[in-house]
Amino acid sequence: MHKITKAPLPLCGLARCFLIEKHLPSVNVVRKRQFCSGNGGDLGKNEVYDVIISGGGMVGSTMACSLGMDPNLADKKILLLEAGNKKVMDKVPDTYSTRVSSISPGSATLLSGIGAWEHITEMRCKPYKRMQVWDACSDALITFDKEDLENEMAYIVENDIVVVSITRQLDTLSDNVQVKYRSKVVKYTWPMPHHAAESVPWVQVTLANGETLQTKLLIGADGPNSMVRQELGIPTVKWNYDQSAVVAALHLSEPTENNVAWQRFLPTGPIAMLPLSDTHSSLVWSTSHRLAEELLELDEESFVDAINSAFWSSENHSELIETAGSLFRGALSAIMPSAGSPRQLPPSVAGIGPKSRVMFPLGMGHASEYVRHRVVLIGDAAHRVHPLAGQGANLGFGDVACLTQLLSQAAFNGKDLGAIQHLLEYETERQRHNLPMMAAIDLMKRLYSTDVAPAVLLRTFGLQATNMLPTLKVSSLFGSQPTWTSPPQHQPPANP
Repeated sequence: MHKITKAPLPLCGLARCFLIEKHLPSVNVVRKRQFCSGNGGDLGKNEVYDVIISGGGMVGSTMACSLGMDPNLADKKILLLEAGNKKVMDKVPDTYSTRVSSISPGSATLLSGIGAWEHITEMRCKPYKRMQVWDACSDALITFDKEDLENEMAYIVENDIVVVSITRQLDTLSDNVQVKYRSKVVKYTWPMPHHAAESVPWVQVTLANGETLQTKLLIGADGPNSMVRQELGIPTVKWNYDQSAVVAALHLSEPTENNVAWQRFLPTGPIAMLPLSDTHSSLVWSTSHRLAEELLELDEESFVDAINSAFWSSENHSELIETAGSLFRGALSAIMPSAGSPRQLPPSVAGIGPKSRVMFPLGMGHASEYVRHRVVLIGDAAHRVHPLAGQGANLGFGDVACLTQLLSQAAFNGKDLGAIQHLLEYETERQRHNLPMMAAIDLMKRLYSTDVAPAVLLRTFGLQATNMLPTLKVSSLFGSQPTWTSPPQHQPPANP
């Protein structure tokens, strides 16, 4: 059941469809002199920062790097608060992590701009150039391949490697970016939009150790259960999918080039196999809570059999659907004889990594407001999506790119970074992109979570038609992407 807190912001349109956000704007950056941030040094009580970022995951750390490397923000004091320990990785682990992300080319450009992408690719990163999506209830499929695209479709990277590489870059930034690890926030105190006499004009951040910090702009990057969002009382639309995702590291039966991402829509939810290397892939199996728990309890051999059956079995096919689909496909082939893509078969799985099976519940959420006076939300603090399209991290990186550009422009123009005017520009720009993407992902999830014949026929015809039309195929993959110009660089800011 949908859980709605206060008045939700309506979803708008499905113009921009799902899967991969290719064209995030790149961020112009300059390298700065080396500085090791450590635990942030001695941060005095009541010290005022220009920007404090609450949350040091992939998105929050990238935000700190992106702001710290922008020349227009070189004189700003930036602080990143991370509740956990500093992530350090002396060498690439022998085993693969279960938590991975599909990094789009646009996100890779952003990470390259902050100097982290080279280190990511040196450690462990697997590009894929083809994606095949098909229906378990019919023979309908759609294949996105390199012939339709200019470069790699995306890259599969372990989340830990992304965070470690960004942390490494944070250590090289100048002292306008400080990082404070093991810093748990216990309270936020918000300023009034028009502060009265003797009131504090900045956001106050109180830490568990008693420190009180102040900032002209607080960026909430503290995840789907964001304390920043909750304490602001921002209305949120959210619901659970009554599904859990089972993830695991897979050993393939034999080495392959393994540059294809596979996804099959089962009636209980999508199952995906994402390439990690020539011999390993990552499993993301979204299914009912009950089946997810059963999958965790299976012995390894039975679990592997269940995976192979989920990708290969035709038990959900019906003669009616197959006949209708065959007739429709034949008609399309008569009109466009050379169109379409051949079916490929996914690799079989031979085993799983040690202790690699875990599960987590799935849901969707969207904050009706991304900004308040001197506060802005990014990443999962603002939006949470189903993993079927692999867009969670990419939407967050898009937030980073957009907000960096607008704050850079504000600094160049001598404006207050926490002023609501340019923060509203960020909200408008990102909601125009995020909402249609989220709506499309949610629609896909609901459309494919049934084996009712009319719905199966509808999606069968849709997949077949899309697969036969290259222009429609590319459009459905990338959708319409926002564009905005880079701010002026290496210029003195104008007087306020």
